[in-house]
Amino acid sequence: MSLATTHNASAPPEARGLDRDEVRLLVAGRSLTDTEFHALPAFLEPGDLVVVNRSATLAAAVDGRRQDGSEVVVHFATARDDGSWVVEVRPPGRSSGPVPDVRVGERIALPSGAWLAVLETLPDQVRLHRVQVALEGPLTALLERYGRPIAYGYVPERWPLTAYQTVFATEPGSAEMPSAGRPFTPRTVVDLARRGVLLAPITLHTGVSSPEPGEPPNPERYDVPATTAALVNDVRDRGGRVVAVGTTVTRALETVAAEDGTVAAGRGWTDLVLGVDRPARVVTGLLTGWHEPGGSHVHLLEAVAGQDLVARAYAAAVARGYLWHEFGDSCLLLP
Repeated sequence: MSLATTHNASAPPEARGLDRDEVRLLVAGRSLTDTEFHALPAFLEPGDLVVVNRSATLAAAVDGRRQDGSEVVVHFATARDDGSWVVEVRPPGRSSGPVPDVRVGERIALPSGAWLAVLETLPDQVRLHRVQVALEGPLTALLERYGRPIAYGYVPERWPLTAYQTVFATEPGSAEMPSAGRPFTPRTVVDLARRGVLLAPITLHTGVSSPEPGEPPNPERYDVPATTAALVNDVRDRGGRVVAVGTTVTRALETVAAEDGTVAAGRGWTDLVLGVDRPARVVTGLLTGWHEPGGSHVHLLEAVAGQDLVARAYAAAVARGYLWHEFGDSCLLLP
């Protein structure tokens, strides 16, 4: 499909006079149904389980200055266990693509006298670097004071961090919003409960979401609680569906799933790459936004729903003018 025919959401739906749960929803199963997100409970059955991501978004974009005086924006992607960070360095102004000539050993000045030193460029990468940050106090304090949400060129205005949080966000750590959960409102959650649909949380902290086509997702930190694992197994044993809210939830659940689909509690780092060669074992439904075809995001959708259903859904989204990206519309895949 041609990306020229897609329509990017350039602002939150609230700025367009809509509630979060009034974005469009394409339900893709035996047929393709157009509706709005608040109608989600009607397409699920009592006893189904919806699994959500409780990761909260950081103000992860910070202005910096290279040693040659040029200005850059540093995207803090992932905190490593050794105290270092994975970052992406971009030109100011949301132009596309990373700064191509970041060198190992160089320093980038940050606000309030802080600075970072580039330790290495990650293997098989040109845009992600592991850095050590020198500052007084925790980096989170610097982000809270000087940072802003990561945004790309299709969102021309700046929006507050609250616009990039979901109703489930309780555990700060994501560089970019786990956006599949954004359309949920308290009303939608209550309506799901009234329908007899169960909810359970996991945590997966997202990195930056701009891999090139064919580039796999980077390792991400996850936590699947024992209570969620037990509920997933119980729902599966009773014949209910396990519906993941987003690729982040899918990746976390599939990381702790045995070959027979049984899920165990777990936490740590996942480098799992899902696709037609590694189909989903436990997730049987997927709620997602719309993102560029050809990347790891779409391969993951195919691992759950199959290539044919995903292709039909994307073709319909393009033809029917659905809005793309984190402030856009939604899709419920029910293979």
